[in-house]
Amino acid sequence: MDLRVAAYAVVTDDDGRLLLARWTEGRRVAWTMPGGGLEPGEAPEDAVRRELREETGYTVKVGELLGIHSRVIPAGQRVQKAAAPLHTLRIVYRAEVTGGRLRFETDGSTDMAEWFPRKAVAELQRVKLVDIAMRMAGLL
Repeated sequence: MDLRVAAYAVVTDDDGRLLLARWTEGRRVAWTMPGGGLEPGEAPEDAVRRELREETGYTVKVGELLGIHSRVIPAGQRVQKAAAPLHTLRIVYRAEVTGGRLRFETDGSTDMAEWFPRKAVAELQRVKLVDIAMRMAGLL
């Protein structure tokens, strides 16, 4: 079994909008929480700061640990063909923007980022992690 550990952030602005990134590596293009996989030896808080900067252009202050979501994806359902299942551990934090400006990632797993009113999120093509993270943050 393969293992992937990733860190994500729930980021809202003063108007209550949610920051999402558009993931392009899956079977379908879908909105997701900004964040991603840890590099070897990287602390989860550092990974979420790095990923937010890469995917959205923002620098963030990492806040409360909201939770950890564990999921095993059978080999046949993985995005990239593999012989073994994938165990994903997704560490979810709350974070706040401290600097930078919105810009899109180039040559990565996402192609854009955008702020959405919370009610609009329900209408988006999104991955399950969005709802999981919003529940963790008390936004659903």
